[in-house]
Amino acid sequence: MSQKRNLEPEDLPGSKKTKNAAESVVIELRSDTITRPTEEMRRAILDAEVGDDVYGEDPTVNSLQQKAANMFGKEAALLVPSGTMGNLICLMIHGNTRGSEALVGDLSHIVIYEQGGIAQVAGMHSRQVKNLSDGTLDLAELESKIRKDPSDAHYPITRVVCLENTHNVMGGRVIRPEYMEKVHQLALKYDFKIHVDGARIMNAATALKLPPSELLKYADSATTCLSKGLAAPIGSIILGSKDFIAQALRMRKLLGGGMRQAGIIAAPGIVALEKMSQRLHVDHENARRFAEKLVELQPLGIQVDTSRVDTNMVMFVLSPNKGDVETFIDLLSTPMDGPGGQYVVRMFDSGKSREIRAVFHYQVSADDVDKAVQKIEAVLKVIGN
Repeated sequence: MSQKRNLEPEDLPGSKKTKNAAESVVIELRSDTITRPTEEMRRAILDAEVGDDVYGEDPTVNSLQQKAANMFGKEAALLVPSGTMGNLICLMIHGNTRGSEALVGDLSHIVIYEQGGIAQVAGMHSRQVKNLSDGTLDLAELESKIRKDPSDAHYPITRVVCLENTHNVMGGRVIRPEYMEKVHQLALKYDFKIHVDGARIMNAATALKLPPSELLKYADSATTCLSKGLAAPIGSIILGSKDFIAQALRMRKLLGGGMRQAGIIAAPGIVALEKMSQRLHVDHENARRFAEKLVELQPLGIQVDTSRVDTNMVMFVLSPNKGDVETFIDLLSTPMDGPGGQYVVRMFDSGKSREIRAVFHYQVSADDVDKAVQKIEAVLKVIGN
């Protein structure tokens, strides 16, 4: 993470720290979770036909679940409040025998951002495999860590391998069907299940120009998020066989995820799947445009690798002579004098050394891309050497 700042934004030339940010153009690049529901989603919420979903009687929830199952090529689907709950439920089912183990990427969302629920709640042992720069796991290392011999009392038994598509920490990298097939061959050889954290699987499908079912055909279970680039206000979907989803329904209830008139959640989810999924290519184009423009700013003190831009995320690195990352990010969101300085641009430190993340979504236009680049240039010109 970024180090303690060595200067404050108001200490720099042209800073207007006290200016009301509401007066400036705000370009929100922290995450695609920031999106607000569209007008169509808001109307769908108002008009949603509802029932008691705990009894399976909410027609809008049932419609969403059937649409999702069909779209992703699975027998059944289940609406849950969040992707974290969805991943946890899937792991609780795959690891329902004590002494079970899951193999997970060392930089996966499950490991880093889900509070260790795999151990804390599911009671599973997790063994980490190094994530490669493209988001995959090294197959040789993966195979070497599989433990399936119940006659050796020393070891847990590997029940599931978890993959993430797209891969968040690696910058929205896409896992391809050819790789999934190789993991599937290991699963057949060693008898384990495959779970895919597919929070942004629609971005992966868009990037590869493939139906999402093609990316999940080797997955025994998967989750996908409605509230990231698809812009719904809440909700994720668990996907699997009818038997798996029947078990997931029980686990959802156990975790407090049973919802009553949940059609008001499902209605914007249907819009997300049917409409918003069809425009994700625009976000990818804007991310690519942004990365290519950042290349032109590299002499001013940043580095960017455009070959890593698969979907709607761009990672770039701030040079050491440009001070600490926290101050740089603060300055991006601080109105300043000069060309581009008036824009408020919000980004996050990625958590890796001096790396900053920008995420594109439907509320960011091509014009916003140009403005964000102008602001980055303005900040780079006033900090460091």
